[in-house]
Amino acid sequence: MSQSKNKRQLITLTNPRSPISESYRALRTNIEFSSIDEKLQVLMVSSAGPGEGKSTTITNLAITFAQSERKVILIDADLRKPTAHHTFTLSNRLGLSSVLSQQSSLEEVIQITDIPNLEVITSGAIPPNPAEMMGSKRMTALIEQLRGMYDIILIDTPPLLAVTDAQIVSTKSDGVILVVDQGKVKRDIAKKAVQSLENVNARILGVVLNNVKRKANEEAYYYYYGAQEK
Repeated sequence: MSQSKNKRQLITLTNPRSPISESYRALRTNIEFSSIDEKLQVLMVSSAGPGEGKSTTITNLAITFAQSERKVILIDADLRKPTAHHTFTLSNRLGLSSVLSQQSSLEEVIQITDIPNLEVITSGAIPPNPAEMMGSKRMTALIEQLRGMYDIILIDTPPLLAVTDAQIVSTKSDGVILVVDQGKVKRDIAKKAVQSLENVNARILGVVLNNVKRKANEEAYYYYYGAQEK
């Protein structure tokens, strides 16, 4: 991943006054107000398929939460094609897989970033059994431990329709945000992704639409957030 791409991913940091950055802040605000009685602390972000912008979305959402004085940790639970270590220019020698395989302690894999209030757990070495790791009791215990350490826990997962990892993680999360690239994903594919979450009784908080054309000859990101009522 090139440095220029990394900078574009961190637009809420490099260009906080842009319309895109404002959209991320609006997404953060809507998440905060989507639940009055229940605390939304562990949030999973996924997509139907690859290349829809889920990792870019979760990264910028993490930054906006951190900018609002929340203590935030981003977990790269995409143990198939991880990106967080590239995005934040961090070592990936140790990470989530190291903790779940009991090769490292939690303290050893938490890395600070250049962004105040934001820390990261990278994926670690890619294991042969990602789905089993996500469904393990150790993963559940890890999330519970982090609940006592951070205000917001954001989990990046593989695409929903590719493997079962995201479905498994969704059952351990307080809510799920689905990222959809309007130009790539057909409606029936998006519906399949939603159905896969509903099959495990995941709480779908809303949908982020990427690459919506707002004006003629102008391609831009636009975020729509809508809480779904059961």
